[in-house]
Amino acid sequence: MRTALVYHEDMTAAQLLWEDPECEIERPERLTAALERLRQWGLEQRCLQLAAREASEAELGLVHSPEYVSLLRGTQTLSTRELQALSGQYDAVYFHPSTFHCARLAVGAALQLVDAVLTGAVHNGLALVRPPGHHSQRAAANGFCVFNNVAIAAKYAKQRHGLHSVLYFSWHRYEHGHFWPYLRESDADAVGQGQGRGFTVNLPWNQVGMGNADYVAAFLHVLLPVAFEFDPELVLISAGFDSAIGDPEGQMRATPECFSHLTQLLQVLAGGRVCAVLEGGYHLESLSQSVCMVVKALLGDPALPLSGPMEPHHSALESIQSVRAAQTPHWTSLRQQGSTPILNPSTYSLERRASPVSPGGPKFKAAEAQASAALSSLLDQLHLNPTLPVRTAVALTALDAALVLPADVLRQEGSAPQEETRAWARLHEALAQDKALTALGKVLHLLNGILDGQVGAPGMGQGWP
Repeated sequence: MRTALVYHEDMTAAQLLWEDPECEIERPERLTAALERLRQWGLEQRCLQLAAREASEAELGLVHSPEYVSLLRGTQTLSTRELQALSGQYDAVYFHPSTFHCARLAVGAALQLVDAVLTGAVHNGLALVRPPGHHSQRAAANGFCVFNNVAIAAKYAKQRHGLHSVLYFSWHRYEHGHFWPYLRESDADAVGQGQGRGFTVNLPWNQVGMGNADYVAAFLHVLLPVAFEFDPELVLISAGFDSAIGDPEGQMRATPECFSHLTQLLQVLAGGRVCAVLEGGYHLESLSQSVCMVVKALLGDPALPLSGPMEPHHSALESIQSVRAAQTPHWTSLRQQGSTPILNPSTYSLERRASPVSPGGPKFKAAEAQASAALSSLLDQLHLNPTLPVRTAVALTALDAALVLPADVLRQEGSAPQEETRAWARLHEALAQDKALTALGKVLHLLNGILDGQVGAPGMGQGWP
């Protein structure tokens, strides 16, 4: 079996023992509802099921201080009153006598998944865990999170399996710094420090209501170009579903099938070695369906068509443009495209270039002529709405939309002029033909793989950093 599902029923033991409206949404039913839906859809049975192990204290120490680990160990013997008093010292956190055990299982599940993927026992997988981890700090619990499961997994992959550098990407509700946890370092211009500059990529959402088009646009214009250029050995997904429709924390509108598309796009990286680790998500119906969509994608099932309008919000485009501008000094793929292409398509050059695509690795040596012919054929079949400037500016108009959407989803009332569509095709061909743009060459290869059936396709923060 190529997909692992790592879980342990003991992770449902920790629960809130006093009244706290802020914390009550992080409850055991988050796991049980997701697991029940996986069983109803016949997905659990198709996975290699692994029982999570407890992480050792040495493994916890890869990220957390010895004093903090010792403090958490001590919660096992505290009274309810003592637990409540200790919880009050942190922001949006509660402790239970089982918290230390549950949190060690959550970390251990992530580490087991990394081991299974990097040793080749499975191709990919999901660790279904709680408590979540992405807000926790070296010496502090924070935002429902106790130990930083994915950060420990990344450090473990480097130490145990010899992996190298780490690229961190996060999208999150930010609202110009007015949304919790109000961190200045969550803005787009926070790109890392010292030798790590450019390896932290923050995409802040400055309004609620972001939907499928916004998340897909973020992938196509920021994450994928940078990720292909970075060329990771392993992909770790902090699979938070606060961004899913109906979630009370995120207040975003990504539908469950969107996470299937995003997962499929990530599977093109690192030879498909993808480890998803559950983080947030507090609307049980939306959470459970979204988890199933991720697992379906990991199993290789085709994704359902995306629903809703595929026109990104203007605020989303501004955020995407801000992060691209901040990251341009650090990434060739963004420099070659220019730092302000999203809201101003006229800054693109449509000039053809003669240099061929030369992506690395044997899987990416498909003939450029064949890929271009396939693209031209597909683009000629697309019928798109005539275009407001913002819609035209988003590469979902043609090539990029074709990466994730079947042609029947793109077919809408009205049609864009053939010459405009061909202009965008020439643009992307020109970009892909630049030797410096290995990243975009691989995206081109991905589309070619979809067209000839080699890559699965449909007909293809708050979370997902």
